Amino acid sequence: MKTLEELKQEIGRKVTAFEVGGFRPLDTIEESWIARVTAYKEEEQIPLDDKGKEMIPLLQLYLPNLPFVPKALEGIELLTVFMSYEYPEQLEPMGNKWIIREYTSLDGIVQKDLTNKDSILKAFPLKPRLEEVDYPIWDGGGLTLEQEDRICEMEDEGVMDSYYDEFDTHCYDTKLGGYPSYCQSGIGVDKEYGEGYEFVFQISTNEKVNLNVVDNGSFMFARNATKGDWSIYYDFY
Repeated sequence: MKTLEELKQEIGRKVTAFEVGGFRPLDTIEESWIARVTAYKEEEQIPLDDKGKEMIPLLQLYLPNLPFVPKALEGIELLTVFMSYEYPEQLEPMGNKWIIREYTSLDGIVQKDLTNKDSILKAFPLKPRLEEVDYPIWDGGGLTLEQEDRICEMEDEGVMDSYYDEFDTHCYDTKLGGYPSYCQSGIGVDKEYGEGYEFVFQISTNEKVNLNVVDNGSFMFARNATKGDWSIYYDFY
């Protein structure tokens, strides 16, 4: 039977969290941005949604210089995210209202100064920082049934008063890795996003960026490493 320390080691995950702005960017492809995408193939432009309107450039992540990258992104060097003004439904397939582009190398990638003139978002470079431990929220945040049962046993045994007394470290920022920052009851970190999917990163509400995911929520993205496909979910207060 696992001890509290063994359980904390088993559950805790590393995270690359992102601080928004506060420094002067170099304007190279080897940078991460929110509300800005500069990396494209020669033939690529800002993608269009199902109504023929330009999507909003939402995120650009250059992975090699980040302190932690989930295994689900192994072999990917750069990814970019675009979103329609009309949000997709939760778990809606990628294509009509949101798109993630993956690049395995920078070969053939060029910088383009493309913007959506109707976007209200303010672009900022992202400064990564390593968070050694991220714990899930209690209600559907990613704990297994076995882990929940053991935590309840330890509460009954008086080892701890409540879950959040010991598992109180959770990063709510835009982040890569860790656990989703659900506002409501969560859907876990894997199969509820689709068979073979695993939560990979989230884009969180940020006042500086002028990004509000409905009402202080987050976009959460899971990837199927076998198919190379993505799934989206979001919730809010």
